[in-house]
Amino acid sequence: MRYGMVVDLDRCIGCRSCAVICKTHNAEPEGIWWNRVFVPGAPEYGTSVKVNGAPRMEFVPISCQHCENAPCQSVCPTGATYTDDTGTVLVDYDRCIGCRYCMTACPYNVRQFNWGKSPDIKSADGKTYSYGYPEEYRENGHLVYTPHRPDGVVEKCTFCKQYTSQGLEPACCSGCPANARIFGDLDDPNSSVSKYLEGKKTFILGKEHNTRPKVIYVSSTRGTLQEV
Repeated sequence: MRYGMVVDLDRCIGCRSCAVICKTHNAEPEGIWWNRVFVPGAPEYGTSVKVNGAPRMEFVPISCQHCENAPCQSVCPTGATYTDDTGTVLVDYDRCIGCRYCMTACPYNVRQFNWGKSPDIKSADGKTYSYGYPEEYRENGHLVYTPHRPDGVVEKCTFCKQYTSQGLEPACCSGCPANARIFGDLDDPNSSVSKYLEGKKTFILGKEHNTRPKVIYVSSTRGTLQEV
């Protein structure tokens, strides 16, 4: 089994639902976003590109690429970053010492440092509760999800391990209103993700880094995003 995700850039409408639902389901602390959506060209202004002289807005969602040759894993001094038997790159919060070597090694700039604990939320009636999936998840002794993470650790997308371990989709896939994200086993020719890739022009980010990502982008056929 080799879990992977397809992002169809023709379908992506840039609504950033993936970013919000990811943050909500994974109890990401203030200032941390595992999923981000960029606008090529001038993302700081949200401007569009021009196609045949006409303006067109295009978007590129970016999160952990779950590389087969993961540089973040090779530099981790404690083994906190590892790849499980589904090909998912994970972080064991119990082992992470916050050295941030992995952040430096990641060519996609998707790892983020948690400077503080996940916040609690006060409801209208004054009660305090935590958001995100409520139970911690351990895999073979590794703490890979908890709604109350320790501060001083590095975080990133886990393909929602707390859900995929139950046979469910990552939250960003089930919550995408345009169905731009497809998840499944890349090694299974009959899986939904493998079927979706048939006959489509695709690319990966940072091919020159030889990281062999398991996040695959379907090229835009209406605009300019054939390669990023």
